[in-house]
Amino acid sequence: MGLVLGFEWLILIIKQVLNNILDNSVITKNPFTILGRSVLLMVQRIGRTSVFFIRGFFSIFFPPVKLIKILDQVYFIGAKSIFVIVLTGAFIGMVLGLQGYYTLVKFGSEGVLGSVVALSLIREMGPVMTAIMVIGRAGSAMAAEIGIMRISEQIDALETMNIDPVRFLFSPRLAAALISFPMLTALFDVIGIIGGYVTGSLLLGINSGIYFARVESSVLIQDVSGGFIKSIIFAMVVVTICSSQGYYTHTRSDGFGAKGVSLSTTSAVVISSVLVLLTDYILTSFLI
Repeated sequence: MGLVLGFEWLILIIKQVLNNILDNSVITKNPFTILGRSVLLMVQRIGRTSVFFIRGFFSIFFPPVKLIKILDQVYFIGAKSIFVIVLTGAFIGMVLGLQGYYTLVKFGSEGVLGSVVALSLIREMGPVMTAIMVIGRAGSAMAAEIGIMRISEQIDALETMNIDPVRFLFSPRLAAALISFPMLTALFDVIGIIGGYVTGSLLLGINSGIYFARVESSVLIQDVSGGFIKSIIFAMVVVTICSSQGYYTHTRSDGFGAKGVSLSTTSAVVISSVLVLLTDYILTSFLI
């Protein structure tokens, strides 16, 4: 995983360096100057995104609370994602049950299949796969919508009317994600455990009582709380990256207009997916 993430960041730095080389505004072609400029630009983007998140997060708690907008986003991020979460959770649970059975049967331990499926889902697969599914379904739409508002000068119009666009556009989405992600994760876990039961008990013949007894005895409150902590952190990461990519579409040097929106949407999906995996590793190191 570390090699993959390092390779991703190396590609981003090389791409930025090449853009700077081809940029006519760069008079000097000193490689150290170009590399330094690229690193500074990356640090600038990280700082800009951090400030964007802090502004939006604290705006949630100051009146007036945009309750209607939050409920609209809960419906968009949460309710409209239920079908894809149920479908994905069912098949992942069934695959875990199938693979786990044929691995455990070699050691005569197929009776612990319920523990394997439940802990795999609750600790890791549930929060991570929920976040990735929401990125594909809602995160990309979020980045495109805000990006279009930027290039069509709707965000500039909000600023002209003395309306904070971060509070108006980002804060309700962040609040809705903090509500929706834990619920979707819990739904994913339950459906996945049922999917493992379908494969393990109904298809492969493991006693259903043993399966659910193992689930009950092996899952601790620390496992459940750890999964919810991950889902909350993932909600912050996903919504912040997707919204900020759309919000700052106009600052891209590799495209503008419709092309800029498409590039921002692609960047939002890729960066948020990689950061979810990276954040999962870091959180697991502390929670394990």
